[in-house]
Amino acid sequence: QVHLVESGGGLVQAGGSLRLSCAASGGTFSRLSLGWFRQAPGKEREFVASIMWNPLVIKYDDSVKGRFTISRDDAKNTVYLQMNSLKFEDTAVYVCAATRPGELRIPFQIHEYESWGQGTQVTVSS
Repeated sequence: QVHLVESGGGLVQAGGSLRLSCAASGGTFSRLSLGWFRQAPGKEREFVASIMWNPLVIKYDDSVKGRFTISRDDAKNTVYLQMNSLKFEDTAVYVCAATRPGELRIPFQIHEYESWGQGTQVTVSS
């Protein structure tokens, strides 16, 4: 099981930017597909973005397309989420997740991930 630790959350004004990082250990990072989810108060955890290991396919939820960018640095065992043009409705706990090594499906759903971080709070003021 991969251990994941998020960082980079905080308080930001609407229209601002944040870059979240998720450092992984305990697995073969280059063969992991990775994702970001978020959970706001009173809502279920929802998919934000994912990045495959091979081929390098990237998917976004429609709510963040054009504003968020997911990327990975296999040399650093880290996945990133660059968040621009932040809106109040982006406020949530952001959690990174990893699939099993070698997973071939594009991971959209929670059950397709086997490792989860503890999350980092992102708060956007209006």
